[in-house]
Amino acid sequence: MVNEREIASAAGRRPVGNRKVAPQHLDAIEGVVLSGLRTFVKPIKGHDAADIFIAATESAKSESIWNYLSYGPFTSEAEVQTWLLNCEASKDPIFMSFCDRKTGRTGGMGSFMRIQSNTGVAEIGNIWFSLAWQNTIQATEVLSLMMYHILETKAYRRLEWKCDALNKASRAAALRLGFRYEGVFLNHMIVKGRNRDTAWFSLTKEEWPAVHTTHIRWLAPENFDTEGRQKCSLSDLTSALW
Repeated sequence: MVNEREIASAAGRRPVGNRKVAPQHLDAIEGVVLSGLRTFVKPIKGHDAADIFIAATESAKSESIWNYLSYGPFTSEAEVQTWLLNCEASKDPIFMSFCDRKTGRTGGMGSFMRIQSNTGVAEIGNIWFSLAWQNTIQATEVLSLMMYHILETKAYRRLEWKCDALNKASRAAALRLGFRYEGVFLNHMIVKGRNRDTAWFSLTKEEWPAVHTTHIRWLAPENFDTEGRQKCSLSDLTSALW
């Protein structure tokens, strides 16, 4: 189940220990607008239902989006609105929508979750992208914005990424973004009536500056040709840090 890239990512991290940590006041995570060159991330609102429903059902293949999520698929805009109103009211997770800066169109959703301001630990999850956004620069940028918000703006000590252990795409995405593999928790959850073993990944505040540098380099306009093709891959940049 564990592949060579995951094993490599886990090697060479700092030794396990119980060094002292100075007390510090860390702000709670709140839903704020995060702005990038191509995209922005904003707190979800119930009135986003029409845009979310379009993104979630744009083709007959859209049902695949929900294979590993605890919610979805959706059959109507009204169903989406009911769900979004609950999302809007939630304080943890804090649900965010992903939007294209040029068109304003919604391309997916995610959340800040399992927020522990007393220890400086949080997770990004509940992530999905419309088929049109999958494997795009926009999809990478919104996740980079969320990572920056937790580890840079809020100065948290640890950011987590968890996914169904069978979700190969999510596991690969975690490594590509610079997270490192920590292991699989067996019988961790029950999702839609099925057992879920969960793969855990993390990124610490000590590791973040180097990872952030790779994000800046990859997202730079000069890394893409006139047809939007990358010149260097983010996977190559982040795996070089291991």
